Amino acid sequence: MKDNSRNWSLAFILFNFAMNLPFAFSEFTSKQYGDALSKSLLYFEAQRSGHLPHNQRVSWRYHSGLLDGLDQGVDLVGGYYDAGDNVKFGFPMAFTVTMLSWGVVEYGREMMAAGEYDHALEAIKWGTDYFIKTHPQPNVLWAQGFDSHHLQEGSPIYPPLVGDGNTDHYCWQRPEDMTTSRQAYKVDESNPGSDIAGETAAAMAAASLVFRTTNPTYSNMLLDHAQQLFEFGDKYRGKYDDRLKEVEGYYPSWSGYKDELLWSSLWLYKATNKDYYLDYAINNAVSFGGVTWAINEFSWDIKYAGVQVIASMLLREEKNGKHKQMLEQYRSKAEHYICGCLNKNKLNNVKRTPGGLLYTRRWNNMQYVSNAAFLLTVYSDYLQTTGQTLKCPQGEVEPQEIFSQAKSQADYILGTNPMGLSYLVGFGPKYPLRVHHRGAATPSYKEWVEFIGCTEGYNKWYGHPNPNPNLLTGALVGGPNGEDEFIDKRSNYAQTEACTYNSAPLVGLFARLHSSMNYSTNYASI
Repeated sequence: MKDNSRNWSLAFILFNFAMNLPFAFSEFTSKQYGDALSKSLLYFEAQRSGHLPHNQRVSWRYHSGLLDGLDQGVDLVGGYYDAGDNVKFGFPMAFTVTMLSWGVVEYGREMMAAGEYDHALEAIKWGTDYFIKTHPQPNVLWAQGFDSHHLQEGSPIYPPLVGDGNTDHYCWQRPEDMTTSRQAYKVDESNPGSDIAGETAAAMAAASLVFRTTNPTYSNMLLDHAQQLFEFGDKYRGKYDDRLKEVEGYYPSWSGYKDELLWSSLWLYKATNKDYYLDYAINNAVSFGGVTWAINEFSWDIKYAGVQVIASMLLREEKNGKHKQMLEQYRSKAEHYICGCLNKNKLNNVKRTPGGLLYTRRWNNMQYVSNAAFLLTVYSDYLQTTGQTLKCPQGEVEPQEIFSQAKSQADYILGTNPMGLSYLVGFGPKYPLRVHHRGAATPSYKEWVEFIGCTEGYNKWYGHPNPNPNLLTGALVGGPNGEDEFIDKRSNYAQTEACTYNSAPLVGLFARLHSSMNYSTNYASI
């Protein structure tokens, strides 16, 4: 009789491997990445505050926050609610718009090919229209607030523009019914906020690049605001939360304001091509930490890795030869971050879960994942187009390997993970159903017109075990813990709450992935 024991042993090993890593062999198609891109952009419509337009696609939302700024005599209607609350946080909102804009700057053609370019521009403009309102004078930017349920363990957080988080936190109420305080505060010459001024300047400068061709008048307006905000933030230096004690403890800028000034100066250089802004980033590279901070995270608070990547890519411009030495130092720090994401540093690599997810901290870890995947993608394309490789302490890395790591993170988000769960709501057959989100977790205003009070909302819907009545399509939730475990429970907001700055980097990333599965192209910036 023929001995098949070896074949059976091999089959047993492969069976066990497959059972322990059911996600190891999945591959997403171009169509699926395009679907993820479409859903990611749809999420921003669910986060809109203000008077919703006639072409609003998220039908369960309605007008809200229509009196924002009234008590202060300024129109602050519009913008985005940052997460599952009804507060508009200025710092992360500005970063959201910066990252959306960067995605279009790098991968606008790919978005056009996917049929989502116009939606991307709409998402950006909803934010920049609001920023224009918040900046009525050169040295005034309306920015305030606090939201206690956003406090994060060892994590950077920051104050909102409009809304009182102390009252909002104790109120489970859809935005259309808001009865909580809509108090707003401003930064000015007496109460500076270089961090939020710098980030808003970066957002408007990056967005000006996006609209330069399609709406040049609007682009110039954004650029004027960006330059004024940069000058304001640089001339009157200080951290927002150091000056306004009302917001101390809620979204403070742990990294300070110097990274935002470098970040905004580089975006202004890209938007204006004026040497002044590049010289600023060069002359302040050491004193502001641009070439001295070697870190392993990139977020709405800590911008150094983004600064370093952008500065590195300026090396390809011949006219920057005089700055080569300092730009090379920027590059060294950028590649420390990239190598850390690839586990190629000798020390200070980004941790990973057993399933391969980059893991920074337990609270809303996906924000760091999506940002890292975007930076990896942009930098791999830069190396590819310039014929270079990445030299890490643990070996040389080809651009395709960097991109493969970015893709693996995107695929994990979409369901290639031990839970077999898509962390992008609405994508695939299995995803979170109890997202921590006031609007999604309570009945739509259009179907339940009766007023829902704070206590009623908590009693009837916050703790209800059923899935949310409204699907928050395209939201990227906080994600699993360090062991790839996830509990789909509304009160588990560290894992089930989604934020705009989680999804913003995905727009460019999914556009690139959608295109890469179709054809090879030159991925130089447009």
